[in-house]
Amino acid sequence: MNQSTNSPISQSTNPPITLILGGARSGKSRYALRLAGEMSERVLYVATATAGDEEMAERIARHRAERPSSWRTLEAPLHVGQALEGAIGDAEVVLLDCLTLLVSNLMMELGEEVKEEVLERRVEAELEAILCVCRARGAALIVVSNEVGMGLVPPYPMGRVYRDILGKANQYLAAQADRVVLMVAGIPMEVKGRGGV
Repeated sequence: MNQSTNSPISQSTNPPITLILGGARSGKSRYALRLAGEMSERVLYVATATAGDEEMAERIARHRAERPSSWRTLEAPLHVGQALEGAIGDAEVVLLDCLTLLVSNLMMELGEEVKEEVLERRVEAELEAILCVCRARGAALIVVSNEVGMGLVPPYPMGRVYRDILGKANQYLAAQADRVVLMVAGIPMEVKGRGGV
């Protein structure tokens, strides 16, 4: 990979992993965009959303307009690691937005009778593939995800499975991450790294 010699990322043997958590409309994506832009000009934005309806299509368009035009975008609702391997190119930063929708997409693919252990294995395999590609190519990874442990217990089984698996996925990434940030009303709270635990 051709990396600029003055990049702080290219001088690191282990590219950093950052997990950005928060509730809906907490400023996660905006913070992730700013952080990625501060790290490098060569950013690959990995979008896991699909435009299932008009409102979602408008939301995707707004997100796209917020990104610098020089960034590349990879739309990969499933099999992200595999897609990333072919698309990463010279990217110094990979920004995955978001893990929340990736887990939802995997769950929908498996169907309503999904077993928790099957979904958990699929999610873990996806995360391992993403981490493997980024480490092999020396690219920093920023992952945006929702913190789902602070709300009500979902009243239906699929909702509970989803919440549990996303919570486990967040824990898995947090353990791997050099830095974990919790967004609260647009304010980044350091949970791990940079003075955190």
